[in-house]
Amino acid sequence: MTHRANRTLRVAGLARVEGEGALHVRTRGGHVEDVELNIYEPPRFFEAFLRGRDYREPPDITARICGICPVAYQISACRAVEDACGVVVEGSVRALRRLLYCGEWISSHALHIYLLHAPDFLGFPDGIAMAAEHRALVERGLALKQAGNAIMNLVGGRAIHPVNVRVGGFYRAPTVDELRPLAERLRHALEDAVTTVGWVAGFEFPDLEVPHDLMALRDIAGYPVDGGEPRTTTGLSFTAAEFPQHVSEHQVRHSTALHARLDGRMYLVGPMARYALNSDRLSPVAAQAAGAAGLGGECRNPFRSIVVRAVEVVYAVEEALRLIAEYERPAPPSLEVPAAVGVGHGVTEAPRGLLYHRYELGPDGLVVAADIVPPTSQNQSAIEDDVTRLVRSCPDVDDHTLVSMCERAIRNYDPCISCSAHFLDLTVDRR
Repeated sequence: MTHRANRTLRVAGLARVEGEGALHVRTRGGHVEDVELNIYEPPRFFEAFLRGRDYREPPDITARICGICPVAYQISACRAVEDACGVVVEGSVRALRRLLYCGEWISSHALHIYLLHAPDFLGFPDGIAMAAEHRALVERGLALKQAGNAIMNLVGGRAIHPVNVRVGGFYRAPTVDELRPLAERLRHALEDAVTTVGWVAGFEFPDLEVPHDLMALRDIAGYPVDGGEPRTTTGLSFTAAEFPQHVSEHQVRHSTALHARLDGRMYLVGPMARYALNSDRLSPVAAQAAGAAGLGGECRNPFRSIVVRAVEVVYAVEEALRLIAEYERPAPPSLEVPAAVGVGHGVTEAPRGLLYHRYELGPDGLVVAADIVPPTSQNQSAIEDDVTRLVRSCPDVDDHTLVSMCERAIRNYDPCISCSAHFLDLTVDRR
């Protein structure tokens, strides 16, 4: 490394993440003084948009927060509104919601694994360059993503910002005959998903272990997708309604996104957290794939999170096949949810981690207040800590290599900057 009194390095934008941001790293005499993940996208004001809207509108409005995981926002919004109105959706309607959510997991994870993350391990600048030499690999990833999209198209009405979701359930439920072709497609997808686990497990992973508490949902049965209660690896457990008592958000000067703390400390949500708290709940083929990949009962290396994501694709495909095999068309496709005065809370597991919604409803059936805590904002502080420890462990690495390593460390989490703002200008200031 060349040591100059002052050194500034800028990268115009972080590739292969959703949204725009910057990372500022300042060192002095080889010591890391400061690391800031600067999210400079304009605030998006979705919580303000929701005020004064009819209580049935949040699923459609919040779906626009993210084009990659709109189902997560829709189902979390539905659960929060239904909770405020004293309605619990179970049975075949909830099963159909879970199927829709599985489609989003498959699509989102496949996109990240193949096009956003794998190029880091194979030495390509992007998925297009990787496709030039590994066309079959990229086509396999696209086939997996399309299988997830097919579920969302059929159940949700379309893959981006589905239009069939409503408070209480769906506007229309598919027939058994309509779902049958999906099963055949998913059986092929399951083979691709298992192959994907073996493929990514063979990558070379830098050594880095996260010491933070991990938080994810734990449901009554099965791997957490569309509901459950928050739990942590340190043994903390609480209800969705108690989420604000444990998770607090605060503003930092360098970000338009809020940072979150769990009882005052950094924590992580996402695939590693889900796996650590629910690996015993994996489906048979997914559990076998995880074992063959050498994951064990817990994975704390964020670079290996790509393996956990691949295992979750296997689970989501298996779960979708199970739900289709057991499907009974709900009639009617939604429950009545009369307006009520109250406060409701909803938590689900977006592909990137636990997503929390809270709505306060007034006597006129309008939203009085809304609070949405997305996964990326919960992970921001821990991502900064990851980068800090990574830079400290590589004091003699040249700037070009350091930039690449920092970008890789951030992409481990598949951050959705836009969701949280509501990447990468990298500045390295060496003194």
